[in-house]
Amino acid sequence: MSGTLSKTAILSGLRKAHAIRETQKASAPENETPVTKAAAKAFDFGTLPAFEHMRLQRAAADMLKINPPFFRSIEAVSESHVMIEGKDCINFASYDYLGLNKSPELIEAVCEGVKTWGGSVSASRLVGGERPFHGALERNLADCYGVEDAIVFVSGHATNVTGISTLTGPGDLVLIDSLIHNSVAEGVRLSGASHLTFPHNDYAWIDRKLSQSRDDYGQVLIVIEGLYSMDGDVPDLAKFVEVKTRHNAWLMVDEAHSFGVMGKTGRGISEAQNIDPTSVEIWMGTLSKALCSCGGFIAGSTELVEYLRYKAAGFIYSVGLPASQSLAANAALKLMLAEPDRVDTLRENGALFLEQAKLSGLDTGPSLGFAVTPIIVGDSLKTVFIADKLLERGINAMPIIFPAVPEKMARLRFFLTASHSKQDIQYAVETTKELVDIAAGTNLLEGLRSKS
Repeated sequence: MSGTLSKTAILSGLRKAHAIRETQKASAPENETPVTKAAAKAFDFGTLPAFEHMRLQRAAADMLKINPPFFRSIEAVSESHVMIEGKDCINFASYDYLGLNKSPELIEAVCEGVKTWGGSVSASRLVGGERPFHGALERNLADCYGVEDAIVFVSGHATNVTGISTLTGPGDLVLIDSLIHNSVAEGVRLSGASHLTFPHNDYAWIDRKLSQSRDDYGQVLIVIEGLYSMDGDVPDLAKFVEVKTRHNAWLMVDEAHSFGVMGKTGRGISEAQNIDPTSVEIWMGTLSKALCSCGGFIAGSTELVEYLRYKAAGFIYSVGLPASQSLAANAALKLMLAEPDRVDTLRENGALFLEQAKLSGLDTGPSLGFAVTPIIVGDSLKTVFIADKLLERGINAMPIIFPAVPEKMARLRFFLTASHSKQDIQYAVETTKELVDIAAGTNLLEGLRSKS
């Protein structure tokens, strides 16, 4: 039949192939032995030097009978408290700054969204299409900032990585604060742009550097944070705007921890410091802190957002934000603007914690008491020891140790929320002071040596 191989032709082809294989076997050298494939052995990642370092840290904690402070199992959540191993603990390890996570309005929006749209949008927005909740969230974020447009991503970390690596490249220069978040540093690394790290909050250093070398680069991007999550301090935004304008550079402000926290209505550092938000080229924020969701966003001009919408790999090749997360963020944003008393309460709680900690003689570093205050201990082992003892006393506060911070700057990091009571704060400060004093008089390293 025309266009179809007959049964005879197929059999003839098979016979020819068999004959060729037999001829090849016969012509093989007599002394050649069949090769037996050994079973492939997977690489042992436990041999990596970094893994060995982790093993040693665990062994040291075990010898001192200190429970690992990370990946604690949270069994229940209730406003500012959590249940850990059956014990009710005051939680100072939450980003729920405005206490909106279990608000009825947010829960209702999430449930209705899942009922209507399901658990996923099932494709990237570019090819799978938009959903009305995407545009609504982006419009509301842009309006909140007082800029033209916004774009949301499924990860806060990826927002910085893909945003920076899309907007800058070889021939450009990125200037980053010495305390900048890992996501920014990763974005710079992937961009291929030249980069320099400037002393923390030092706009004058940038001014001097660009006065000498601005003409050596194409685009220049300066990246700072609105509220630094390790130290709790803030930049002088007006000065950075002035410097970037003088040198025809772009300014990007990461507001992961300042949005919802700073300003009378929580709009962030521009509201708090009375700066025109349109004077900053790139506003970045996360949906996972004050907005009780997951993901990130970039807000700015129409052209900036349109460029990222078609060029940013982390947006194009990622599934769109699901209804549950989009609607949760939108509900939290509306509540934040409708209930500014939450921002006031957060500000009061942050200031109270800072004031009481200082009065107790605890080292709070440069914190301004907005929502993040560290208690600097210095030694990593003692910091983990104190965190473990705090948990025994019903306080969940995480240790930040080397390499996240320099070895002599290990600290306990307290996140304050609008849900904390004055009694929660007072008890936490008093207990921390007691345990810091105990650790100061304890030679944990000597105890470790004696058990080895």
